[in-house]
Amino acid sequence: MRAKVVLALFFFVWVSLLSRVFYLSVHSNRYYEKLSAENTIRTERIAPVRGEILDRNFKPLAINKLGFRIELDPHLNTKRSRSRLKETVKEIASLLPVLDASKMLATYRAKDSHYNHHPVTVAEFVSYEDILPVYTKLSLLEHVRISPAPKRYYPYQRTAAHIIGYTARSNQKEIEADPILKLTGIVGKSGLEKEYNSYLQGIPGERTVQMNALNEEISVLETTRPVENRNLVLNIDMRLQQYISKLMKGLAGSVVVMGLDGEILSAGSYPEYNPNTFVSGISVARWNALINDLDMPFTNKIVNGLYPPGSTIKPSVGLIYLSHGISQWWFVTCSGSMKLGNRNFRCWKSWGHGKTDINKAIRESCDDYFYKGSLKVGIATISAGLKQFGFGKKTGIDLPNEFIGTVPDRAWKRKRYNEPWYIGETLNTSIGQGSVLVTPIQIAQNTALIAGGMLPVPRLARMIDNNLTKPVLRDVLTEKQKKLLPIIRRAMVQVCNHPNGTATKHITSRVKIAGKTGTAQVIGISQATRKRLKEEEMEYYTRSHAWLTTYGPVRHPKYVVTVLVEHGGHGGSAAGQIVSKIYDKLLELGYIKEKM
Repeated sequence: MRAKVVLALFFFVWVSLLSRVFYLSVHSNRYYEKLSAENTIRTERIAPVRGEILDRNFKPLAINKLGFRIELDPHLNTKRSRSRLKETVKEIASLLPVLDASKMLATYRAKDSHYNHHPVTVAEFVSYEDILPVYTKLSLLEHVRISPAPKRYYPYQRTAAHIIGYTARSNQKEIEADPILKLTGIVGKSGLEKEYNSYLQGIPGERTVQMNALNEEISVLETTRPVENRNLVLNIDMRLQQYISKLMKGLAGSVVVMGLDGEILSAGSYPEYNPNTFVSGISVARWNALINDLDMPFTNKIVNGLYPPGSTIKPSVGLIYLSHGISQWWFVTCSGSMKLGNRNFRCWKSWGHGKTDINKAIRESCDDYFYKGSLKVGIATISAGLKQFGFGKKTGIDLPNEFIGTVPDRAWKRKRYNEPWYIGETLNTSIGQGSVLVTPIQIAQNTALIAGGMLPVPRLARMIDNNLTKPVLRDVLTEKQKKLLPIIRRAMVQVCNHPNGTATKHITSRVKIAGKTGTAQVIGISQATRKRLKEEEMEYYTRSHAWLTTYGPVRHPKYVVTVLVEHGGHGGSAAGQIVSKIYDKLLELGYIKEKM
């Protein structure tokens, strides 16, 4: 019996050993072959060159400035090689005084390790002009590698900064969301650079090489070129954009010039900033100056500036009135104020407008007409109508982080403040005050709706992958509203052309235009105040915002020009000349062929 147990044990041990030998020599062969191949064959990803951004006439707005990256071989930070590392860095700094030797040393030591077999970058970018005179000497240095490294550059500096945006070093969160950033290290942070980042950055290529035991390259086995240089062509005309930047010098606000199909010829947020300061990193002092400036130069006011629209929404509110039972012949007698409960709701014209119908109410911007009209239709109808006409929602413009603004009603107030709605708030909403907030692009889009009868989706991109972008027009008006539009348009023509129009005396353009002024209060006025201060008598940051939104030419509307001047006071006086000069420029550049 003992002999059988010993034999069985002996047999079991030998079977186990043979099984293990079989597993190691046959079954695991593929696994070790793979490890062996990985030790001798390396696949490297090739970073694509970022595409450029061009205006409609192919003028470069965002380009890649030619420069070079300086790298050092790995494993120079050992005791044996440390002196050699210091000497090499010192030689580089002597040839390129723009570089700091101590910073390069610190960068190398932070990035190098026993597990790293790739060159270590010690200078991300050295300009072509700096490196050219010493290129030969630099390339002869042992352990030094020089490779092309484009750097984003914005040749127009401040002009159109808010729509173009800027690129900067990607952070860990961005890299996790998009692995390509680990290779390029650069990502669009704002504007079109961010909106179209995945398109502009391209697709990496691959390079498969054979290595020896000393980690030296023997041969290139296969190369796949990256998909790169994907250019983005815009609808923007930089001749017009630069001209408007000059008109807005010293002012804060926003300007939008847009075709009725949504094609944006120019869009600016003022004051502007220089995006080149962000490419290589901005100082804390400069950053604090930007974000603490009361004129908010870093805010893209086109899509992120929220303002009371003031009287610019009166044409839309008037259309809501007409399409919900108020006759175009209905009139009020404006005496300069309207009493509701214990409050007086004033008209801007303290002595009143007298007998006023819809035409005169828009032409002369009579508040009393809209107060009394709002009591007839109610806040639910006004709120729903404004949303139908594009307010309180994104326009769809191809810029990131667009704000939707606010169109208040009972449900909105209950949800936000847990408070009831008061009838006085309906009156304030009807004249674009109270809780109503809009962006300049929403006002421009709404003006295009009135001028053309369709709500366009604003678009900055003109050509992507050599394909023209297509306009998107939304049919949001009812048939009844479309039939009523001529009444609103006629009143808007009179705003800019009738002797009593609120903008007439400030319009000097050779192009006949229609529009609506707006004076949006930024502070409340006490009921105890009997005589209001004139805008020019008030402290600057307490003055009203000035709006003027227009379309033209009147006979065959093609373009919308919307101007907002922060703390500008009255819309006509603050923005009339700016709007007039823009239309004259459109005529000069050939965008408008007729004056009428």
